[in-house]
Amino acid sequence: MDCILHHFDISPFAEKVRLAFGLKGLAWQSVRIPVVMPKPDLVALTGGYRKTPVLQIGADIYCDTQRIAVELEQRYPARTLFPQGSKGLCLALANWSDAAFFQPGAGLSMGTNADLPEAILRDRREFFNFIDFAALPEELPHLYARFNAQLQLLETMLTDGRDYLLGAQPSWADILGYFPVWMCRGNIRGGDALLAAFRRVLAWEPRIAGLGHGERSELDAETALARAREQHSIAEVLVLAEAVPGLAAGMPVAVTPEDYGAVPVAGELVRLTHEDIAVRRTDPRAGEVVVHFPRVGYRVEKA
Repeated sequence: MDCILHHFDISPFAEKVRLAFGLKGLAWQSVRIPVVMPKPDLVALTGGYRKTPVLQIGADIYCDTQRIAVELEQRYPARTLFPQGSKGLCLALANWSDAAFFQPGAGLSMGTNADLPEAILRDRREFFNFIDFAALPEELPHLYARFNAQLQLLETMLTDGRDYLLGAQPSWADILGYFPVWMCRGNIRGGDALLAAFRRVLAWEPRIAGLGHGERSELDAETALARAREQHSIAEVLVLAEAVPGLAAGMPVAVTPEDYGAVPVAGELVRLTHEDIAVRRTDPRAGEVVVHFPRVGYRVEKA
């Protein structure tokens, strides 16, 4: 059982990876992290990256659900996330689901739940820089309209009666379309009524939920950190000169998300290709680890 997922249960992005475990029928271990900062056990592994979830396999730490999906597919190719050569299409759909679909849903989650604990509201005000919290009550009708438009797009994808978005098999594309629907059910007040108008989505939704979460068992953070200290990364050094001119293997760099939660992670450059970035760093609690990111959506520059 190699996969350790650092997450919390109400995270929509973590639900993506849990469903990927289910689609692939994988056993995995769950480390529950705090919903809000500080997250000292997590950042000991990541070097500052604070988004949820993070996948740990030994001393390799995978950030961002896109990078996690690609790694799971590489290590566990059975029951593919990308049927019929659909990897590129599935990964391209991430921008739709993470921005156009998730972001208005996140605004509705915040705006329809004003009674959330102050600690969560304070954390999300800092984290979700795409939400104008001062104007949120007035923005709710616009957010509903934006979210409904994406639900209609999902409905349109299913117009021909197909079981899954790409045809007869479930894929990462289905998980990308599903996780905002899952968020709508659990995190948006009145979400059930919002979904009621989309009958094809309602028929498709239980098929994706039925993928399940694989075989989950619980693990404490200290044991996960100990495993990182005791193992060695399997990352192969590869830095393409044309990926970012002027960067080379071994250079000190910083990697930063380009959207929100833009906390830089500093380390020694291990990988830089058109698909991924990885840096080696050392932490007193985690030991020497390699932290992995997708290339798309991340900025890498000399530290």
